[in-house]
Amino acid sequence: MRIAVTYENGEIFQHFGHTAQFKVYNVEDGKIVSSQVMDTMGSGHGALAGLLSAMKVDVLICGGIGGGAQNALAQAGIKLFGGVKGNADAAVESFVAGNLAYDPEAKCDHHDHHHGEGHTCGDHGCGSHNCH
Repeated sequence: MRIAVTYENGEIFQHFGHTAQFKVYNVEDGKIVSSQVMDTMGSGHGALAGLLSAMKVDVLICGGIGGGAQNALAQAGIKLFGGVKGNADAAVESFVAGNLAYDPEAKCDHHDHHHGEGHTCGDHGCGSHNCH
């Protein structure tokens, strides 16, 4: 089994569509046997599900994630565990042990909130909405 985590400095990155890296874990017989950090190479919202599929990922652990990305992951057959925070390695260990706390209703409300709540428009390069 391959598990990917949105990744930044050891922690679960909280915005799937803007993650610069995934940490990908290989799990065999209920144990993590290897892991590596992989760059997304600037892939945006739509391309990330395809990237994960090409890497043969079975499970994604992340923070916030939008509905379009959730659908793309479902179509790619990748199981989603969203709304997770904290240390990436610890989250994967919890998942493997069968006790990962996650939010099945985790949604990224990035396009619905007012800017100024944690970032400004120049920070993320989204370009798909108007910032005033």
